[in-house]
Amino acid sequence: MEMITYVRRGAITHRDSMATKGRTAAGDVQVISAGSGVRHSEYNLKDEETRIFQIWIIPGARGGTTSWRARQFPKDDRNGAFIPLASGAANDDDALPIRVDARVLGATIKAGESVTYTPHSADRHLYLVPATGKVRIGEVEANARDGVAITQLASITITALEDSEVLLVDAA
Repeated sequence: MEMITYVRRGAITHRDSMATKGRTAAGDVQVISAGSGVRHSEYNLKDEETRIFQIWIIPGARGGTTSWRARQFPKDDRNGAFIPLASGAANDDDALPIRVDARVLGATIKAGESVTYTPHSADRHLYLVPATGKVRIGEVEANARDGVAITQLASITITALEDSEVLLVDAA
């Protein structure tokens, strides 16, 4: 299992059976590659609300190396463009690596502006979630934390109806 966690508010602390410890704060992303197996816990050590999005993706092959990684992805770097946060694609060098043919991307879009995303083939499955704000994809409107499944499109254009932060999963 590849477990991608995007911390929206607050922070989580991670501990696992590999003796790895780390803290992931709001705006940061962590990836756990379960590989051949791992026991882990994630918890909030502060007296503040923590909100996360956690995406689990089954890799193409069982086993493999177990690992934990985290890094910051400043929101300013995502203004008006999708930035890969976690990816199994060869050219996404700045993203956290995952062992699956998938990409998790983030973008911030100002109200009235649009961002277009083109997967490398129309048979990809896309899943879009506005973390904040309200967006329109074609004729479909989505509010914060709504999920939109998208298939068989050569590209999608997301228009922000309010200032928005969106996550997009692109998988085979």
